Amino acid sequence: MARVLIIDDERGVRKYLSKVLDNSGHDSVASPLLLDGIKECERAQFDIVFLDVQLPDGNGLEALHQIQNSPGRPEVIIITGEGDPDGAELAIKSGAWDYIEKPLLSDAIRLTIKRALLYNTEKKSTSTLDSFNRQKIIGKSHQINESLFLASRAAKSDSNILILGETGTGKELFARAIHQNSSRCKQNFVVVDCTALPRTLVESLLFGHEKGAFTGADKSRQGLVKSAHQGTLFLDEVGELPLATQKTFLRVLQEKKFRSVGGKKEEESAFCLISATNRNLDELVKQGRFREDLLFRLRNINLELPPLRKRDKDIEIIASHFIGKICKLNELPVKKLSHEILAAMYSYNWPGNIRELISVLENVISAAGNNLILYPEHLPIAIRAKVVKFTIKPKVKVQTAEAEFGTYKQYREDVVHKAEKHYLLNLMDNTGWNIKEACKNSGLSRPRLYALLKKHHISRVKPD
Repeated sequence: MARVLIIDDERGVRKYLSKVLDNSGHDSVASPLLLDGIKECERAQFDIVFLDVQLPDGNGLEALHQIQNSPGRPEVIIITGEGDPDGAELAIKSGAWDYIEKPLLSDAIRLTIKRALLYNTEKKSTSTLDSFNRQKIIGKSHQINESLFLASRAAKSDSNILILGETGTGKELFARAIHQNSSRCKQNFVVVDCTALPRTLVESLLFGHEKGAFTGADKSRQGLVKSAHQGTLFLDEVGELPLATQKTFLRVLQEKKFRSVGGKKEEESAFCLISATNRNLDELVKQGRFREDLLFRLRNINLELPPLRKRDKDIEIIASHFIGKICKLNELPVKKLSHEILAAMYSYNWPGNIRELISVLENVISAAGNNLILYPEHLPIAIRAKVVKFTIKPKVKVQTAEAEFGTYKQYREDVVHKAEKHYLLNLMDNTGWNIKEACKNSGLSRPRLYALLKKHHISRVKPD
């Protein structure tokens, strides 16, 4: 039996879904409002959430991330009465399990629930992640565990894998972890940095060359593709692969055969391919800069890594780990993070992700000198300035009937800002302004809660 939450403002839809769920032996709770639904997610653990898009007090898609990260880590099924292809694409990309349109059909609902529950149960199984060799991947957040779960599945397959993610999110770390957990772990893991391939020598480096094949080829050389035979070939920043080479490489993927530059015979190389990029390959295809047929081949399995700003609770874990390493390397006593600097770090959006975080920590440790505790004052000025800008909400002018309307984006931000503040005030009031209890009820880490309280100018202690 599963616990299911229904968030939909239509009474008929709530009754219909509840009936289907009850007949299937599941326990259901229904809410007509988004904020009430979010509170339910924080109070109790659910396996599945049916979430409407257009709700009286907000947009369901905008709350998707918060619901996914509630204590039960539920699978979210988006329901809507309006056909919206872009919304469907956004929902799936944001991690929704499925996207279904009204009117709802009972058979389709039961099938979706069955599949979502199987996936959710396997994902929550500790044995799956415990047996996966994480290598140097650090973190305990729901987002990183989700990526590790998908990586563990990919490691059991010989299909081509495409890893997507912003710069500094750890794409090569995940590629290495997949290789180490695969049946190919004792064979070579060959890295090809597509940004560093010389245009005139790219095919020679990939496929090798025979002696005398071109000026300067004084002896035969084996290429990277052959070196990866029976192992893993990792194409880093595959979006930079020259267009002419893409055609050649497509045939290699199809046939698992290649010909060295100047060679007369075809050679075989049975490798597993993992590619990675921070580029939008679909957009490159539209621009004629990447072959669509190659893209289809690359992404048999898709793995998208979360940016650091979306990895709840991981910043403190990662920062503490690298502080220990940096201090040891420089023969310094290990420094500790204050609550204030953690709040600032959670408020910053980290465009360079973990790579930027490590660089900042080196700067912070240097700036701290003999201080054993790290404070916001030790952060680079550029980051401190951005944190301050984020935490101070600009005043919005009251609109009169004669005044022009503001943008939809501004209106939405104002609504979300007010709803967020309302939630935090209720949270603190209901927990007696006990920080530990507030963190437990909300699922927020202490630094993240501090950052949000600071953003909304809410005191940490109960006001008189």
